[in-house]
Amino acid sequence: MHIHYLQHVPFEDLGSMEVWFQAHGHTLSATHLYKEGEPLPQVNSFDWLIVMGGPMSVTDIETYPWLTNEKAFIQQAIDEEKIVLGICLGAQLIADVLGATISKNPHKEIGWFPIQISEDAKATHLGAALPCKFDVFHWHGDMFYIPNKATPIASSEACRNQGFIINNRVLGLQFHLETTPKSALDLTLHCKDELDNSQYVQSAEDMLSKPERFKKINLIMDEILGFLEKTHVG
Repeated sequence: MHIHYLQHVPFEDLGSMEVWFQAHGHTLSATHLYKEGEPLPQVNSFDWLIVMGGPMSVTDIETYPWLTNEKAFIQQAIDEEKIVLGICLGAQLIADVLGATISKNPHKEIGWFPIQISEDAKATHLGAALPCKFDVFHWHGDMFYIPNKATPIASSEACRNQGFIINNRVLGLQFHLETTPKSALDLTLHCKDELDNSQYVQSAEDMLSKPERFKKINLIMDEILGFLEKTHVG
């Protein structure tokens, strides 16, 4: 299968997902939206669309005018029944094109905090494959509301909407499971102004102190990608 991904800033790429895709024989292409003039592909040229994170908000169209075309492209991929996976900003963009509200979260949530899988999600094949509660890596200040006809996946103490899934094909995750020690370090360097010592914001030292945590979340990401792969083939 061919996977296309949308990248919003140089320091938020596929992370651990790239290794999984390569190991499973899938091909990859990307549109780096921060590079002026990079075109979006034809929707019939890929099987999956992955929309990555970034420090901007879905409403920052004056600063990032390419957001308009990106939203239309995401909508087209959903309409064509592609597998569409959004992470952090990517999940917010998916929710936005599906008509859900995006707002400031009551708290910034940056660092390692647990999420709780929802009762609705436990009844789905994906939710049943996930631990009921586990620590994930967060870096966000906005929050999406759950789109119409979507199943909410999880919540955290700081943010009640942490994920959603529609028809086992469209998946939005507010949190990060693809983050590696390198990509986390890059975030702490490029977005260090966001580390304001508020209630749900950890220090860079705390976030990077236990590399084994990244291996655990990357394995869970592998499980999710395997689930989506099986769904597509099926």
